[in-house]
Parts: sequence; C-alpha cells; structure tokens
Amino acid sequence: MKPYAGIIPALSVPLLDNQEIDERGFRRLVRWVADHDGITGVLTNGHTGEVFALLHDERAKVTRLAAEELGGSMPVISAVNCEGIREAQQHAREARDAGATAILVMPPHMWLRFGMRQEHVIDYFQAIHDACGLDLVVHVYPAWTRASYSTDTMLALGAMPAVKAFKIGTRDMNKYAYDLRVLREASPDKTLLTCHDEYLLASMVQGVDGALVGFASFLPDLIIGLWNAVQRGDFSGAREYQERINPLKDVVYGRGEPSSDAHARMKYAMYRAGIIDRPVVRDPTRQPASAEREAIERALQNAGRLTSKAA
Repeated sequence: MKPYAGIIPALSVPLLDNQEIDERGFRRLVRWVADHDGITGVLTNGHTGEVFALLHDERAKVTRLAAEELGGSMPVISAVNCEGIREAQQHAREARDAGATAILVMPPHMWLRFGMRQEHVIDYFQAIHDACGLDLVVHVYPAWTRASYSTDTMLALGAMPAVKAFKIGTRDMNKYAYDLRVLREASPDKTLLTCHDEYLLASMVQGVDGALVGFASFLPDLIIGLWNAVQRGDFSGAREYQERINPLKDVVYGRGEPSSDAHARMKYAMYRAGIIDRPVVRDPTRQPASAEREAIERALQNAGRLTSKAA
C-alpha cells in the first residue's frame, strides 16, 4: 500500500461554549474515527478543522492531541496554512515536534489574489521540507483559483523526493482526469487522493489511491463502504453508498463546494448525530440558520442517525 493511501479524514475540532478547544471531545472524536476499519490516517489543521481561525500554538496542540491519542497506530498529517516561508517553516517544525508524520502544504492565500510562478511553489515546498524533514502532501486548490497548480507545476512537485502524495481538489473534472493520468505516468510512486467531498463517487472512479476529505469526520462508515465498493469494481454497490451519502451531502454542501458555512453545517450534523457534544464554531463563522438546522435534522432522521439531543 502506498504511503497515505486509503481514507483519511480531515478532522473537525470540537469547541467548548467559549470557543476554546474541547480537548476531551477532540480526543474522543479521534478515537471514534480511527476505530473504523478502513481509516488509514488523519489530517489535523485542514479547512474542516477551522485552521483559518486557530492560533499557531492551537494548531500544534490539535496535532499533539491526535498523535497522543493514536499512539503511532496511523499517520497524522498536519496542514500548514501560512503566508510566508519563515512562518510556514515554524509551523512545520511545531507540527513535527507535536508528532506529525507529514505536512499537508496549502498554498499561501496571497497566491489566491496575486498568483505565483512555478519557482515560488518549488521554493516554498523545499523550504518547508528543509525545516522539518517530514514527508509533504500537496494540496491542489480548485482550478478556478489563482492558487491552483498547473499540470507542469504538479509534475515538478511530483519530481521532488519529499513529496509523497497529492490531495487533489481541482473541481474541474476534465483537468482532474488529465492531471491524474500524467502524474500517474510521470510519478507512479506518488499517492493520488481525491478531496472532492461533494462528489466522491465521480472522483473516486478516476484511478485514485484514496480520499482525504473532511466529510469522513462525519460519515466514515459510508465513505469507507463507498471506497471499498469502488476498489472491488462493484459500481452498483458504490452507487448505493453514494445514494445514502447524497441526502446528508446535500444538507451540508448544498450544490456548492466546501466552505466555512458548510463546515458549520457539518459540525451541527455531527452534533445532532451524537458524534460531538456541541456544534460551536469559531468566529467569524456562524451557526446554521434555523431552516438549515431543520433540513439537517430531517436528513439525519431519514438516515437513522438523529440523536435525542436538543437543537
């Protein structure tokens, strides 16, 4: 099995009513997710984990809590979401010291506004590896953003020994299929993962090695079942799993991509399913509106996953 293949949830982070990290609740979530047969690792500090609202010491803290809870039983990937090289190096070292196995490198959000050249990307990745010595996972942003990597840049990243995997969220199925094909040909040793939470089946059947998705924090059993069916070539069974996922997907993501609002809706769904104790999100993200909460509860009820917790 390739490193970082299989189903890897991007972990949500339960919060207390004062918006501080619920350490006990987070440890319980890590254990619950990891106890599902078919989970091969976890990601801390992803967008699902509200990384954009966590202080740097809190980012190291959630990685440490996950690593302690798992005790080396599976990889812990920690995302680095920074604007400059020195800050990224600091965060990567802190993640390593907290017990991370690998670093998921997100593009600096400055690139979303101004774009970047290929040498910027290579320098950024190399500097992070030089600082921490850990494996690197490439986070490929949607094709419509200026921070998305061209095929040539992805090939250059694939040639780097430190890069072990790609988390591909292109959200342009033509480019996605093409990039998978050329990456597979040029760098067959690299692990290729979908991160298309909102259309899992369509992206899984393109020849990937697994999925790194926030939705697996909420529905690990269904996503593992879907992945296993795809691996067996049981596409009728895979469609059945996707059809079970769809009503829950629709109330979380609607017809859009993952967003902070979607992460808040998923947290509320996890709360009403009894997975976490509170649906608290950190400012400036807001709780779902009452109509959204009602739709989530109906979907959970129909799926047999609604608990008796009060909204």
